[in-house]
Amino acid sequence: MGERVRLAFVFPGQGSQYVGMGRELYEASDVARQIFSEADEVLGLPLKRLCFGGPEAELKLTEYTQPAILTVSIAALRVLEKESGLRPVWVAGHSLGEYSALVCAGALSFRDAVKVVRERGRLMQEAVPQGQGLMAVILGLEAREVRRVCEEAGGGEAVAPANFNGGGQVVIAGARSAVRRAMALAQERGARRVLDLPVSAPFHCSLMLPAAEGLRRALAEVVVRPVSIGVVTNVEAKVNMDGGRVKSLLVEQAISPVRWEESVRELERLGCELVVEVGPGKVLSGLVKRISPQLKAKNFESPRDLEKFVAD
Repeated sequence: MGERVRLAFVFPGQGSQYVGMGRELYEASDVARQIFSEADEVLGLPLKRLCFGGPEAELKLTEYTQPAILTVSIAALRVLEKESGLRPVWVAGHSLGEYSALVCAGALSFRDAVKVVRERGRLMQEAVPQGQGLMAVILGLEAREVRRVCEEAGGGEAVAPANFNGGGQVVIAGARSAVRRAMALAQERGARRVLDLPVSAPFHCSLMLPAAEGLRRALAEVVVRPVSIGVVTNVEAKVNMDGGRVKSLLVEQAISPVRWEESVRELERLGCELVVEVGPGKVLSGLVKRISPQLKAKNFESPRDLEKFVAD
């Protein structure tokens, strides 16, 4: 691949996990094995066994999902860096993926990141009692219309957009009854499709305030190093290179919507030519193609994907 291609690495969030993820990286690469071993050591649990063999129900628990996806993403990153020599000009991540982006940018060590995201997952899980919150995806309504639907459906309960994913896809989150009302209203207003999301807590809304406070305490023990690559943040959809703002932006991220569509458009505005999704799955590369069809997008999650990065 030509050296002059201006590229961004993007990192997936919760929902991209699957049993077996990372196994090929582990079997093929010393640098990947090192990352998995570090994660097991730091967390004191057999994370690689969970990634490679499940059970799926356990891998889906937020407390384990978040460090598992981060670990696979960074293992993939280290293999891609070593084997291709590619270096991004910018990085971004979807929700949890912003922590992977910050590791790539040198701001967080992998050890600190994997420890914090496990705590983040636990805090998010515990912030709302099981069954009281809900997330749903609304397809085919403009973002401003979804905001209006949430405002009208609230009735004193929390419900708000949680992810502006692009391609006509907005995820909402909040109290179960309020989200149900918003779903019904969205259908009345002409949404193409409305469906529940199988997640264990309503992320990125005001119900996550207790988690945000716990996250602030967890991040207080972490050292943020200089940011060496521009990080397009979820909260602002703009590049941040100020290490002094990293922690506050991560805390705010827990209760704010993920502005993914705007983030991709910002990469395009900055002159990005290629977006590489690093980690499990192809969710983000699919969204990039829908948001900005002129942007090239590829994914890297196993050694077999290296052929995509041979000079083209």
